[in-house]
Amino acid sequence: MANFNRKQVISWCLYDFANSSYSAVIASVIFPVYYAGYVVGNEAGLGDLWWGRAVSLSMMTVALISPVLGGIADYMGARKRFLLGFTLLCVASVGMFSFLDRGMVVAGFVLVVAANIGLEAGIVFYNSFFPLIVSREYQGRVSSWGFAVGYTGSMLALLLAMPLVSRGLYGATWFMVSGFFLLFSLPAFLNLPADKMGVGFKEAAGEGMRFTWKTLKNIFGDREARKFLLAYLLYADGVSTVIVFSSLFAVSTLGFRPTELIGLYLLVQGTAFAGAMAMAKPVDYWGPKKVVSASLLLWTAVCVMAFFVTVKEHFWFIALVAGLGLGTVQAASRAFYAQLIPAGHESEYFGVYSLAGKSSAVMGPLLFGYVSVAMGSQRPAIISVAIFFISGLLILQLVRKGGPNVR
Repeated sequence: MANFNRKQVISWCLYDFANSSYSAVIASVIFPVYYAGYVVGNEAGLGDLWWGRAVSLSMMTVALISPVLGGIADYMGARKRFLLGFTLLCVASVGMFSFLDRGMVVAGFVLVVAANIGLEAGIVFYNSFFPLIVSREYQGRVSSWGFAVGYTGSMLALLLAMPLVSRGLYGATWFMVSGFFLLFSLPAFLNLPADKMGVGFKEAAGEGMRFTWKTLKNIFGDREARKFLLAYLLYADGVSTVIVFSSLFAVSTLGFRPTELIGLYLLVQGTAFAGAMAMAKPVDYWGPKKVVSASLLLWTAVCVMAFFVTVKEHFWFIALVAGLGLGTVQAASRAFYAQLIPAGHESEYFGVYSLAGKSSAVMGPLLFGYVSVAMGSQRPAIISVAIFFISGLLILQLVRKGGPNVR
C-alpha cells in the first residue's frame, strides 16, 4: 500500500500497544480495585467516590489544557516532544504506585491524577500524527488496526500481571506496567515524523493560544463538527464511565475475584480486537457514522443487561457484547472526526476532540460515584449510563457527514 509509510504506521500502532497496558491494568481492571478496596476502603462506597474524583479531576484537567497545548505544539512544530513528555509523566507516576500502602488516600489520589493526565494528554499528540501518516482512503482501516493492536497489548499486559496479582505482588505489577509502556512506546519516538521546531515555547504559547482560539471558533462555527462533538461528548461519557467502573461493579456487586476479573477483561479485549478488525473495512466502505451508531446500540444493551444481571455467568456474556461495541466505537469515532480536520491543524483539532471526550469523562464517573453512595447500590448507577448512549446516538443522526471514505 503506497498510501502510507509502513514503518510509521507500525510504530504508531505500537504506541497504542504500549499505552493499553495502562488502560487495562491501571485504569480498568486491577488498580481501581486495589486503590478503592485496599488503599481507601470501599465498605461504604468511599473507594468508589475517591476513584471517581481522581478520574474526573484528571480528565477535566486534560480537557482544559488539550486544545491550548495542541495549538502550541502545532505552532512550535513540537508534537513529538509533547508526546514524549506526557508519556514519561505517566510512566514515572505508575512506577511510584508501588510505594502506596493502606490509608495513603491522598498520595494515591495525586499519583492517579498525574498518571491519567500523562496518559490522556499524550494520546492527544499521538492522535495528531494519524492524519499525517495515513491518506484518507485508509484512515478507517488504520484507525481500527491501531485499536486492535492496542487490545492485544491489553491482553498481554494482563497475562503478565496475572501471576503477580495471584501472589499478591501488586508493587511488582505497577513496575511491570511502567516498563511495558516505556519499552513499546520507543518505536513511536524513533520513527514518527520528526518535530520541525520553528519558534520557542514563549512565543508559541502566545501565538498558539490565539491560534487555538481561532480554531475553536472555526470548529464550533461548523454545524456538522459541532453536532458531532456534542454527540461524541455524550456517548464518550458513557464509554469512559463503563470502562472506569466495570471492574468495581464486577467485584463489589457480583463478587468477582482478582483472577476472574483479569479473565473477564481478557474476554473484553479479545472481542474488542475481533470487533475492530471485523469493522476495519466497513468503516471506510460503509462510513464511520453507521458503524458508530450500531456500536451505541450495543452499549445501551450492555447497560440494561448489567442492571438486571445477578450471577457471574451472565456477566461474562455482557462483557462479550461490550467488547464488540468497544472495538468499533473508538476506531470509527476517530475516523469520523478525521474527516473534519483541515491540513495543518491536526493537534488543535484533536485537542478539541480530547476536550469533548475528557469533558464527558468528568460527569460520568462523578455521577456513578455519587449515585452509588446515595442509593447504596451500583445498579442504579450503571443503568443511568444508558442515557448518555441514547442521547449521543440521537444527535449523531443529525450529522450529515461520516459517509464512506472509499467511493
